[in-house]
Amino acid sequence: MTTQPDEPTADQEAAVTGAEPQAAPEPEPTPEQKLAELEVRHAEVADAYLRAKADQENIRRRAEEEIAKARKYALEAFAESLLPVVDSLEAAIALPDATQQQLLEGVQATLRQLGAALERNKVVGINPPAGTKFDPHQHQAINVVQLPPESNQQPNTIVTVLQKGYLIGDRVLRPALVTVAAAPS
Repeated sequence: MTTQPDEPTADQEAAVTGAEPQAAPEPEPTPEQKLAELEVRHAEVADAYLRAKADQENIRRRAEEEIAKARKYALEAFAESLLPVVDSLEAAIALPDATQQQLLEGVQATLRQLGAALERNKVVGINPPAGTKFDPHQHQAINVVQLPPESNQQPNTIVTVLQKGYLIGDRVLRPALVTVAAAPS
């Protein structure tokens, strides 16, 4: 009886040739396995979406609350800076025997307090000197006057300020009321 040598296996051939043994190909997933993987992935994506949506809603809600608080308390610092002015005025009223000089000094001190409070809150006066070029963005011409020829003042410049104006930041709160020099005729 003659025996035939066993045929070499793929692993034995790889050992002889020095090549890596080949792994058996992975079996193709079944449709049920693919469906299960897709359902898991769908659940993960849906969960991530719901979390992102909830985060967005929380951010929006917090922003709305912050805006509401800012609106509600926007004047708090300004009102707080005016309280010393109110205190000074009340103290002046409480002194029935004050002399005219004392009242004048008190009013001047109160006006300085009020000016400082306005400046701290970025409210700045518009009080242009005579000869300043008229700016319709900051000044309101109440009157136009014809100046005598010997006047050195240029046309379209401010002659007098009738009432100070005010800026808050860079926005005109109230324009200065002014008289303007007319062009010679």
